[in-house]
Amino acid sequence: MPRRSNTKKINLALQGGGAHGAFTWGALDRLLEDERIEVDSITATSAGAMNAAAFKAGWISGGREGAQKSLKKFWMGVAGLDSLGGDLVSEWLRIVSPSTEMLSRLAELNPITWGTEAMTRVFSPYQFNPMGYHPLRKVVDEMLAVGDVCSDAALPLYIAATNVRTGKVRVFAGQDVTTDAILASACLPTLFQAIEIDDPLTGKCEAYWDGGFMGNPSLFPLFYRSECRDVLIIHINPIEREDLPVTATEILNRVNEISFNGSLLRELRTIDLVNRLKEAHLLAEDQMTENRIHSVRDDAFMSKLGVASKTTPNKALMLQLHDAGRVQMGEFLKDHFDDIGVRATVDLRAMFGWAAGLSVEEEDLFSPPKPN
Repeated sequence: MPRRSNTKKINLALQGGGAHGAFTWGALDRLLEDERIEVDSITATSAGAMNAAAFKAGWISGGREGAQKSLKKFWMGVAGLDSLGGDLVSEWLRIVSPSTEMLSRLAELNPITWGTEAMTRVFSPYQFNPMGYHPLRKVVDEMLAVGDVCSDAALPLYIAATNVRTGKVRVFAGQDVTTDAILASACLPTLFQAIEIDDPLTGKCEAYWDGGFMGNPSLFPLFYRSECRDVLIIHINPIEREDLPVTATEILNRVNEISFNGSLLRELRTIDLVNRLKEAHLLAEDQMTENRIHSVRDDAFMSKLGVASKTTPNKALMLQLHDAGRVQMGEFLKDHFDDIGVRATVDLRAMFGWAAGLSVEEEDLFSPPKPN
C-alpha cells in the first residue's frame, strides 16, 4: 500500500481493563477511518492485547476495513451480539439503554457478580476451574491463525504479562506472541489459572498473570525497537477522580484504578525526566531520545464505571464504551493531528512537575539553560 504524502506515523499503547476495553475498540475504529494515520507498532496489555491482536489480524487480511471488521467481530462476540440480526439489536440497545451510571450500578448489584466475588474469596481458580478452561482461548486462536500475526514484518506487537515468580514484566514480541502470551496478559489471578510459558532466558517454564500489574501497557519496547517517537496512549482506567470514594465499592474501584495505572505513570515520569534532560542539553545527542506523548482518554465518562463492569460484558454498556471511544479519538484527531511528529500533546511537566511535589529548586534543576 503506497504511503500518502500527508500521512503521519504513530505508535499505539493500549491499556487493559476487561470489558472496558470496548472504549479502545471505538477509538481504534475511528482511527482506522483516518487514512492520514499509519500505525508503526502497538504495545498492549490485557484487553488492550486482545484489541491489538484483532487489529493486526484484520489489518493483515484486509487493511483498514479488515481491522475494523476484526475488532467488531471480537467485541460483538464478547457481547453475544455476533448472531444473525446482531446489528439491529445493537442499534436498538443504543436507543433504549439506561444511563452509563445505571448500567454500572446494575453490574455491581448483579447477583452473579456478588456470587463470583464471594466464590473467588474462598476458592482459587485451581479449585473451581481445575481444567483451566478459558472462554477466550478459541477466539484468540482464530485471530492468530490469520497470516503472519506473530511476525514483526508488519506492525510489530509487544504484549506485557507479569511473571508470578519474579514479579517482573515480560514483554512478548514476534513469534512469542502466541495465544498463551495474550491470555497471560489478560490473566486475572482470582478468575483464571496462571498461564505457563517457557522462558528461553531462564530455561524455566514460568507462570504469568495479568500484565496490568507491572506494565499497563509497557512503553519501553517502543523506545528500543521503533524509530517513531510519537506514542498515542488509549486509556481505560481513569487517572483522576474528583469525588472522594467513601463506600466499600467506591474504595475498591479506586484502588483498582490506581493499581493498574501505577506502572504507566512511572514510565511517563521517566519519559518526562529524559525529555527534560534532553531539553536542558544535559544528554548527548546520541544518548536516549525525546518522546512525544499523546493520549485519548475520557476520565469523566470512565469515572461513572466501577470494577464490577470490567468483568461483566454488558451488551448495552459495551456499545456505550465503543461510542465514547470513537468520540474521543475523533476529538483528538481534530485538535491534534498537526501536532503529531512535531510536539507532545500531553503536558508531562504539569503532570509530574512542582504540582506533583517537586520543590522550586528541583524544578529548576531540569529547566533549560536561561539566556544571558
